[in-house]
Amino acid sequence: MSRIYTKTGDDGNTGLIGGDRVSKASRRVEAYGTVDELNAILGIVLSYPLEEGVARVLREVQDSLFTLGANLALPARASGEAWGIPPITDADVLRLEKVIDETEVELVPLRKFILPGGSAAGAMLHLARTVARRAERRCVALAAVDNAETPVIRYLNRLSDLCFVLARAANMEAGQAEAHPTFGKPDGELSES
Repeated sequence: MSRIYTKTGDDGNTGLIGGDRVSKASRRVEAYGTVDELNAILGIVLSYPLEEGVARVLREVQDSLFTLGANLALPARASGEAWGIPPITDADVLRLEKVIDETEVELVPLRKFILPGGSAAGAMLHLARTVARRAERRCVALAAVDNAETPVIRYLNRLSDLCFVLARAANMEAGQAEAHPTFGKPDGELSES
């Protein structure tokens, strides 16, 4: 087995799939690095007791995120097909939307903003939601100068929504009441003005 360290990144550069070298501070590396961070957070979520259906969905999302990250690690305009990497497609986005719709049916409709937190799994899913949004922003920044496909951005957008509804569901399952911001007012309601 080869060693985990190669010393090839000691100069601040890293290799993309195919061998191209880029700065570790490049938008592409920021994008796939943030996706990797999100995937690691979902790994933490999976260490908590979860309903089997939720765990299955999160494992599928982890697999899709690995594929998404691999696509982002390709040089601009390179095809993942040459490397056996399937693209993220609109069908992947639709699968997330289906789970969101099925989960929302079980939740109390939102009437106020909620604060992140609750059970351990719920709080980590809220963290995953924020990192998904950051990954989306990184991909939007990459798309402005390079190759980042629109389904990737849509997938990350829906994934943040999925993490939000799964956080609410995890907190409901754990019997954790949702906390609401007060906006400095006793009832927390927004004024009409």
